[in-house]
Amino acid sequence: MIIFSSRNLLILLLICTIAIVVIPKLASTQYCGCTEGLCCSRWGYCGSGKAYCGQGCQGGPCYTSSTKNYNHNNNNNNNRVSDIVSESFFNGIANQTSSNCEGKGFYTRSVFLQALKFYPEFATTGFSDDDNKREIAAFFAHVTHETGQMCYINEINGSSRYYCDMTKSEYPCVSGQNYYGRGPIQLSWNFNYGPAGKDIGFDGLNDPDIVSRDSLISFKTALWYWMNTCHPLLTSGQGFGATIRAINGPLECDGGLPQPVARRVQHYVQYCHQLGVDTGDNLTC
Repeated sequence: MIIFSSRNLLILLLICTIAIVVIPKLASTQYCGCTEGLCCSRWGYCGSGKAYCGQGCQGGPCYTSSTKNYNHNNNNNNNRVSDIVSESFFNGIANQTSSNCEGKGFYTRSVFLQALKFYPEFATTGFSDDDNKREIAAFFAHVTHETGQMCYINEINGSSRYYCDMTKSEYPCVSGQNYYGRGPIQLSWNFNYGPAGKDIGFDGLNDPDIVSRDSLISFKTALWYWMNTCHPLLTSGQGFGATIRAINGPLECDGGLPQPVARRVQHYVQYCHQLGVDTGDNLTC
């Protein structure tokens, strides 16, 4: 027979109270029950933004690409970007292309949106909607510059340049192939064609020219390069200038070629204004 003293009874009541308060919170950590469109944070609370949808997110449209629920919401992410990259926005760039340009009809909004399905984190994981719009402005600023308003598919005089880095033994250059710039971001070098092809599903080393033949693969390579090199720079707050350095820094940055840098910045500022957001800091490299 257990006899409770007043002190023991007080301790028992305290334990019960803690259990009543803590156990539901632990349960909610595992089963948030958030309404559609909200994330279940690592601590078990519902909400939106990086604090809820970022690291440790347990459910909902989480930012982590490995989370099943995040992938389940890819269509929602794609829809948000397509609302921003409207026909008028995209065609405002593409329609400046003259009829004799090789890119006329090759770069289309519908193909871009199709390629976007494979990269759901593009312009969806910023700290705010403005950050996402700035990423879209940055991407299309570089596309506009690299392709001359979507005129060029292949780099001008690219066949006269040799883009083979023999030190990258994992991606050996194939005899007779040239890895000059192709596509919206002008993918260049064997060490980019190799892994891009591996990730996307084409033979980048043996057939780099497919990037200039297949518009879907072409846009996929642009988004592949962007998500691997530029997207992390923007989501960490480094600004548009860091993306210039990532794309063509060795040639253009640190006073190398100030005019191309100025044109990239000009396009970026223009698109930010069109999308109704400020440009942020660190515009040049």
